[in-house]
Amino acid sequence: MRLINETRVENKEHLKQIISGCLKNNRRSQEELFKLYYGMMLSVCMRYTTDRDSAEEVLQEGFIKIFDKLEAFNYKGSFEGWMRRIMSNTAIDSIRKSKKNPMLTDNDEDFKLGAEDPIVISEEFEALGMKAEIAMEAINQLSPAYKAVFNLYVLEDYTHKEIAEILGISEGTSKSNLSKAKMNLQKVLKEKFMNID
Repeated sequence: MRLINETRVENKEHLKQIISGCLKNNRRSQEELFKLYYGMMLSVCMRYTTDRDSAEEVLQEGFIKIFDKLEAFNYKGSFEGWMRRIMSNTAIDSIRKSKKNPMLTDNDEDFKLGAEDPIVISEEFEALGMKAEIAMEAINQLSPAYKAVFNLYVLEDYTHKEIAEILGISEGTSKSNLSKAKMNLQKVLKEKFMNID
């Protein structure tokens, strides 16, 4: 137990050294920080994009913002959590740039489920022992508007008020998009698992 705690302290100290180097524009420190968090932050970006190339573009832009804003990190919260917020905000900015306002409109007529299909997403994930890849595959089939709200609310723990501010929509639209995202996921998952023998 003591060894684990000492390792954690060393890791925190090592991270502080890397951050300190980044603040001095030390390229090795910047490269080390990038390598340390590359995989983790790429998975955050993949949640909001349709392909790996787009995710890597968002990742690059996100790291530029992280290096620019590094002075603002005060070591009070999780550094990983702080980075995740920047990455998800960068991904949302990318969505906004690619379409005029994808957060306000979506055609969801094809995804509406009847009252006879009451499925709860979290229960379905658990009941099927669903692997992360399958869940992410289903999430990636959502429209940009639904995907953004679903990711921010379910995976990043933002409130509807925060999501509304980030996306420039009302809290009601955020709640509505989350509800529609869940319906869409239910349909995708239901079809996927009905077709498995």
